Amino acid sequence: MLFNSLTFLIFFVLVFILHRLMSSWAAQKRLLLLASYLFYAAWNPPYILILLFSTMLDWWLARVIWRCEDDRRRRKLLMLSLLSNLSLLGFFKYGSFLLANFQSALATFGILYQPPAMDIVLPVGISFYTFASLSYTIDVYRREIRGDWSFLDYALFVSFFPHLVAGPIVRAYQLLPQMTVPRRASADQLGWGLVLLVIGLWSKVVMADNIFAPIVDWVYEKPAAYGALDTWSAVLAFAGQIYYDFSGYSLCAIGIALCFGFEFPDNFRHPYAARGFSDFWRRWHISLSTWLRDYLYVPLGGNRSSAWLTQRNLLLTMLIGGLWHGASWMFVLWGGLHGMYLIIERAWRKRLGGRWTLRRNGFADALLTLGTFLVVALTWIPFRAPDWSVLSQVVSGLFRWDVPMRLESMAALVSLVAIAATVRWHFALRDCSLEAEFSRWGTVAQTATVAVCLIAIFLCSGGDERAFIYFQF
Repeated sequence: MLFNSLTFLIFFVLVFILHRLMSSWAAQKRLLLLASYLFYAAWNPPYILILLFSTMLDWWLARVIWRCEDDRRRRKLLMLSLLSNLSLLGFFKYGSFLLANFQSALATFGILYQPPAMDIVLPVGISFYTFASLSYTIDVYRREIRGDWSFLDYALFVSFFPHLVAGPIVRAYQLLPQMTVPRRASADQLGWGLVLLVIGLWSKVVMADNIFAPIVDWVYEKPAAYGALDTWSAVLAFAGQIYYDFSGYSLCAIGIALCFGFEFPDNFRHPYAARGFSDFWRRWHISLSTWLRDYLYVPLGGNRSSAWLTQRNLLLTMLIGGLWHGASWMFVLWGGLHGMYLIIERAWRKRLGGRWTLRRNGFADALLTLGTFLVVALTWIPFRAPDWSVLSQVVSGLFRWDVPMRLESMAALVSLVAIAATVRWHFALRDCSLEAEFSRWGTVAQTATVAVCLIAIFLCSGGDERAFIYFQF
């Protein structure tokens, strides 16, 4: 059930009406829990059992950890939670990948091994709800949040349908306390929630699917046939597609939750205006980057150790972050590259000291921002390429200046103008939230913006419904 589908629109309206008609807070939560499981079952009904198992196990383990005073037993219970959740994630997401690589490794030694076919269907959203659930047991173990929440509250926290399948990765301390007090969206919350939903759908349907995706698909389907102009257009277009696709989903999720009175944290803060790569990861997929920081990078030692260990921690964190996105060496490469960028940037910051910020003027700031964006856009190539062959062909295509342009010139031009406008918009609003900027506009401008978005969505709808890119993770 896609946010950008008529089925979801009907589902959302029905759930919202029933929610508003109910006067009991417990009944409203039960309704949202049932709706969330129905939403998840729309993809593969048997897989709700995996979600339910993970939810029940972590809820029970957290309660035992919370009451237990024996540190050794508490650690064992936490390890049970980690092992159970990561084993499920590993089997469904990485089982086939690991088996294929094991088969290849044996083949290098002349051992032919033909394993049985593993037709594993990846449960949608398993990476997201696994990380959300793990944050709860870890925080309870650290005594940073209570572990005696009701099963209804905890189950709704894990499965609440706006963030269930593609985030943001809402943590227990952010959402569970909201479950204790009856929540009904105010007029302002409802209005802003619907605005976010419209902008999110516009980002997905118009920008990601109609302006950027065709350019990307054409070139990545047969990259050897295209020259430099076409390849550069596709690389920049994918930077636009991945941003509008994923930020569009996040805006939809935040807006839908707000319509029911729940507040989610922002997941994007104008990432293409980043000054450097550490700044980029403070702005891109914030819920994942902060999760990796708090539950992986810091426990490994963070930057509190020697320079070598800090570099190791950065690289390992980004490699795991890349692998989180999918069972492919392409994602490992993408994460590893970002890890190297962070290591190099950290070394330069240490070498320059205060001059990193003190000597930066407007021109240097713009140059640093554009340079960061260009490297990020190029690093999206392994993220988009399905294998090494496509990756090498796209990279070599960046330098094939002797091949004439084959893309439709107007479509390529619109795509390039759109990504340039996006970077300029991010640069202008680097330190301003979308809500703050929108609130500055007058009523006429606000109404016109929403109307234009709705018209554009209507005009661009009716074709193939593309799933959000992050559904595969």
